[in-house]
Amino acid sequence: MNTTEAIYKRRAVKHFDDKHSLTDAEERKLLEATIQAPTSFNIQHWRFVILRDPELRAKIRKELGNDQAQITDASLLVLFTADVKAWQKNPERYWVNAPKEVADLLVGWMGPFHEGRERLQRDEAQRSIGIAMQTLMLAAQDLGYQSCPMIGFDIEKVAELINLPEDHAMGPMVAIGKGIKDPWPKPGQLPLEELVFENSF
Repeated sequence: MNTTEAIYKRRAVKHFDDKHSLTDAEERKLLEATIQAPTSFNIQHWRFVILRDPELRAKIRKELGNDQAQITDASLLVLFTADVKAWQKNPERYWVNAPKEVADLLVGWMGPFHEGRERLQRDEAQRSIGIAMQTLMLAAQDLGYQSCPMIGFDIEKVAELINLPEDHAMGPMVAIGKGIKDPWPKPGQLPLEELVFENSF
């Protein structure tokens, strides 16, 4: 499947075959593809929590997730979080394979760009999550699986359940698996003429 085809075929599927499992190799392939997503300064803020425990997933579905079936039925359930302070944590490691002069330049910029700008730090972390989520969903589509991005859960209580570190931010979940029911027809995209502007509004 080419990239454009995957983009157009990707839909938010709500009903998954609860008997289906991904192989270890498939799961690793999806996650390896996901971390190819770009991040500002190559910081790679994302931290993926694989919600694998059936009891944990059942609790989230029943008590915190509005009884959304994909929480328990998907083959893979990934909670996206981000380390908001990743820019401070041994930043040299993000440029270990770059030429020294490039690494020194970018690592040197990283601190001044982020320091004292808490809102920007959180925005960058969430942007990174969003790009990685789309990368995962397109990779799943390419492997013949369906996906569903999800934010309809109690973020604070799920954060407690997973022991989210204080310097991390919560993002959505993505469910991956074999869809067993067609999604609704696409509700319609706004015309480009309403969305695209030349140089200014």
